[in-house]
Amino acid sequence: MAGHSKWKNIQRRKNAQDAKKGKVFMRHAKDIYIAAKQGGGDPDTNPALRTAIEKAKADNMPNDNIDRNIKKATGTLDGASYEEITYEGYGPGGVAVIVNVLTDNKNRTAAEVRHAFKKNNGNLGENGSVSFMFDRKGYIVILNEEGQVDEDELTLEALEAGAEDIIAEEGAFEIYTEPESFQEVVEHLQSSGYEIEDSEVTLFPQTYSQPSEKDAENMNKLIEQLEESEDVQDIHHNLEESN
Repeated sequence: MAGHSKWKNIQRRKNAQDAKKGKVFMRHAKDIYIAAKQGGGDPDTNPALRTAIEKAKADNMPNDNIDRNIKKATGTLDGASYEEITYEGYGPGGVAVIVNVLTDNKNRTAAEVRHAFKKNNGNLGENGSVSFMFDRKGYIVILNEEGQVDEDELTLEALEAGAEDIIAEEGAFEIYTEPESFQEVVEHLQSSGYEIEDSEVTLFPQTYSQPSEKDAENMNKLIEQLEESEDVQDIHHNLEESN
């Protein structure tokens, strides 16, 4: 995974995301809803909900919004019922794309996703058409902007907790785990005094695609259009990101 820093990509898009704070809150709300729906409304016994709440608070989402979505999910407050759907396909130049959505209107969302692919020279495929090209991994970021984190100590702590790999990037460490070990590694690092900037279980491509400049431009347009949908939670792809 070295050379394909997810953290650099997160930083690259942060300003654009900050300009869409309302949509960021909407996506946090859906993450909280689905975590509480699947694992209950108590973050002390539901690690996924605890992580969703921590991410929402990091983006300054009000506590009232967080509580309301937990109540919706647990049936103590009337609200929409959301459904998780995954779309797979190819973007311009054969870039593999996986789109995860959370929606209360799957017909609307399907039309939006299909339109985005078609408009930007992509094609939707069947389930499983590209997912075999990705690996599911736990991912943790610890900032090191001022060089205050000792790499050897962090590496030892992470590996002892069950991490697979740790990579030093400019200003941060990226830690990778198996999905089953993810929460244990997060909790161990937190209890050891490390402040976690970002953490999730997500998909990483096994190989990266390097399309033509024009196809790469259209691929970025496809990503931007998909991100405009409030239903889209995550977009995974194997486009070789330019630095």
